[in-house]
Amino acid sequence: MEVQEQLRHNQLLQLLNSGRRADERGSLDYRAIKLQKNPLNNAEGSALCKLGKTQVIAGVKIDLATPFPDRPEEGVLSTGAEFSPLGSHLFEPGPPRVEAIELARVVDRGIRSANMIDLSSLAIPGVAKVKAVYVDLWVVDHDGNLFDAAMLAAVAALSNTRMPKLENDKLVRGEYDGTLPISCMPVTCTFGLLGNHKILDPTLDEEKGLDGRFTLATTPDFVCAAQKTGWKGVTQKDIMEFVDISFKKGADLRRLITQ
Repeated sequence: MEVQEQLRHNQLLQLLNSGRRADERGSLDYRAIKLQKNPLNNAEGSALCKLGKTQVIAGVKIDLATPFPDRPEEGVLSTGAEFSPLGSHLFEPGPPRVEAIELARVVDRGIRSANMIDLSSLAIPGVAKVKAVYVDLWVVDHDGNLFDAAMLAAVAALSNTRMPKLENDKLVRGEYDGTLPISCMPVTCTFGLLGNHKILDPTLDEEKGLDGRFTLATTPDFVCAAQKTGWKGVTQKDIMEFVDISFKKGADLRRLITQ
């Protein structure tokens, strides 16, 4: 495997040195993106994101839960990710992979740090329970850059989530009372690092040869989260460049969500 990764690294570096990528995209271009809202009938909100050949489905369920002891006046937000063997030959059945945990945490942190959902609005006065928002991510097809695809799917799903009606301190399934209030739409931009090169939206083949990866979550107004993997370091100049690109590309990604 190490030999294969080194060969992929050398091939990718050779392409980038010649100013090319395998799929002929520019270094800072996304693959084609399509968002389908509400593909799941049994969820309060859902969305399917197709990023090139990568596909991720997000489903949102609303339920009642016990609040955390240190935040008794706030609702609950929980994000999980499922890597099914149907999504890639790299996935195996069993406990959640490290990569699945990382994906869920990156998406959760972006949503939470952006204050997309006012968790205090999910409290129920005079009741020991609060409303809980559960975001589940399923990787349908893995061809790289799961972070950006999962974030787009999750935010699109949350933006069209219906709130079940509450009667006698219980949720009435099938009856709704408005939609989940959101304040903004965070998105992520993921960069691949290889030598002196930086590429946006790496494919799976490209990810196998990278020295590192850097993901930024932004709202229209500020950077709300970041994640770095791999041994490759980044300078302050690199980060500021990523920030500028993320704000520009983020505006395009948000337009896809609102279409």
